[in-house]
Amino acid sequence: MKLVTTLLITLAVVQTIHAQDTLMTQSITGTPFSFKMKMIPSGSYKMGPNGTVVSLDAFYMGIYEVTFDEFNCFREREQDNDQSTNTSQSYKADAVTRPTPQYVNLTFGMGDRDGFPMVSMTQQGALKYCRWLYEKTGRFYRLPTEAEWEYACRANTTTKYYFGDDAGKIGDYAWYYENSDDKYHKVGTKMPNPWGLYDMLGNVAEWTCDDYRDNYYDAIKEQASNPWMIPTRKHSRTVKGGSYVDDDPDHLLPTYRLKSEAQWQKRDPQIPKSKWWNTDSPYVGFRLVIPVKSISDAEVKAYFDKAIVD
Repeated sequence: MKLVTTLLITLAVVQTIHAQDTLMTQSITGTPFSFKMKMIPSGSYKMGPNGTVVSLDAFYMGIYEVTFDEFNCFREREQDNDQSTNTSQSYKADAVTRPTPQYVNLTFGMGDRDGFPMVSMTQQGALKYCRWLYEKTGRFYRLPTEAEWEYACRANTTTKYYFGDDAGKIGDYAWYYENSDDKYHKVGTKMPNPWGLYDMLGNVAEWTCDDYRDNYYDAIKEQASNPWMIPTRKHSRTVKGGSYVDDDPDHLLPTYRLKSEAQWQKRDPQIPKSKWWNTDSPYVGFRLVIPVKSISDAEVKAYFDKAIVD
């Protein structure tokens, strides 16, 4: 079984984004909501204990974690309509498969409007939101790979954290156990990393699109250009960044890797468990990526066929 593929990196936005546009704003057509993306330049960096040099193409990344406000445009039919900027296909809101009802309050009272990060969805659920955005806007959105996420988080720094080596400064940049009051907070309320990305450490941990591999750092040696560990089964996936529940500063490092677990759905009464919700991981969210290279509709479909493994 091939562990790494370059398929992902041939994928990109349907509408070509000009290289000079370092910032972009995406309106969710037919809703009052929008979100911002930042250009992350192509480059290389050393990854893992053996310092494997990983090379990445340029991509856009969400400046903030995806919020409940944005995700609810997908989840709640009454917030969606037939308006679309996708010129390649006709969009019909009534034809969309939407998330199943939740069996518990996935926010646990921490907040779900006006800028709180979306939490408790499975990686599959996050990817289905990305596919909905593509169908709605005509732009190919996806989750970052583990390598892309870490590269964007480091932001060309070589220190332990992207703000230096002093763990005592974590509270200026991240919501974590010591300052979070055991809850997530509205996005963008701490200081950003050098590339202008907020909450890359702490607040909520973030899905990547990679299958979790114990031998990840050996696997990337096989293809160190734009690596992607393609999922082959529902569990487990790689999560990055640490969260508001973490009390270990080493869990708030760009290098920290968290393995998703089946027990994150422990209180879900469905059999089989939901494809959408993790009832017991309100500390996990996600942010979006757009590659810069052009892509066809067929290639978009091929990506989601590979990435979404229920």
